Amino acid sequence: MGWAHVITRVLGEDIPVEIRAFDGSRTGPQGCPSRIEIKSPLALAHLASSPGELGLARAYVSGAIDVHGDMYAALSGFGSVTLHGISPQLRRELAVKLLGQRLWWPVRVPDVEHRPHGWRHSKDRDSEVISHHYDVSNRFYEWVLGPSMAYTCAVYPEQDASLERAQEAKHDLVARKLGLTSGMRLLDIGCGWGGMVMHAAEQYGVRALGVTLSRRQAQWAQKTIAERGLADLAEVRHLDYRDVAETEFDAIASIGLTEHIGQSQLPAYFSALHDKLRPGGRLLNHCITRPDGSHGNRAGKFISRYVFPDGELEPVGELVSVMNDHGFEVRHEENLREHYALTLRDWCRNLDANWSRAVREVGPQRARVWRLYMAACRLGFERDMVQLHQVLGVRLADTDARMPLRPDW
Repeated sequence: MGWAHVITRVLGEDIPVEIRAFDGSRTGPQGCPSRIEIKSPLALAHLASSPGELGLARAYVSGAIDVHGDMYAALSGFGSVTLHGISPQLRRELAVKLLGQRLWWPVRVPDVEHRPHGWRHSKDRDSEVISHHYDVSNRFYEWVLGPSMAYTCAVYPEQDASLERAQEAKHDLVARKLGLTSGMRLLDIGCGWGGMVMHAAEQYGVRALGVTLSRRQAQWAQKTIAERGLADLAEVRHLDYRDVAETEFDAIASIGLTEHIGQSQLPAYFSALHDKLRPGGRLLNHCITRPDGSHGNRAGKFISRYVFPDGELEPVGELVSVMNDHGFEVRHEENLREHYALTLRDWCRNLDANWSRAVREVGPQRARVWRLYMAACRLGFERDMVQLHQVLGVRLADTDARMPLRPDW
């Protein structure tokens, strides 16, 4: 039996994707928009060692499996496939075949796999895991994210709007939900490369402070703030949001940070943000969520080892409840799930268009991680496996929310 037939038995007989192997064997329909190539017996060794998404990811990231053509199209064919149930008989067959190649498991995992150290969600460990993902290369992120350097869900005015226009629309939606006006003070926690900070300063005359645990993000943001002549209004610091000394902010934006907080830390997180606001101040919390409470809050093994170590996702109901219990009156909520699928579509296109130099910049393994995870996440949002919610809360001034009678954004 050829290697292509073996991998088909592992992945599922009905996958609508062509599979070719190094021994010349092939299975599946020809002429597909994507094709899986088994380049080495190590592919099966990874799958035998770690049945499931982790083994498949290791095989791809290490180069033992390659995907030609569109990664999203290839993953779309795996809709009902589960890799956890490799039968004992098939495992024995794999063992015999691998021994014939003088291979056995476990095999060496790719160098970019990461297991953080220390107490989960301690400041040192949070700094380590943020650096693992974000301190990769600002040049690499410029190619993937485009000129906006916004690494969070955009808001598309129309289906075919450009990524840049959609990211600007997202920043402006946040600004309008927060009711920003000239002279206000904004705190943006987990600010990334400072896109929201600069938008608030430039378009609304707001004095904006952003903080990030990524040193490279802070350096890039400060340089760009100076180049755009915004230094009198905008600042980005390399700092944990828990260490911000200032208080009495008029508004707080948290765009894509809550995923890194952890369920056990949510009460302290919302309490800290409440204490940073003046009475009547607003918080806009924008984050990825689970669609309901039946899912575990921790990410899958591939995302946890390669993309966002320690990442946790809660259902929006839990976030609203904890916000409400720790000083915020919740005034508005909306789900932007489809918008994140479109955002990921555009990031994938950018990476594909810049693939050769991206590989040169960050190495083939890390580039493969991004190609796999962004295409997989696009499918996750399309299939309602994950969602993106914006929740607007206000710190009451006595019983006065200082909100318009109807949303004005």
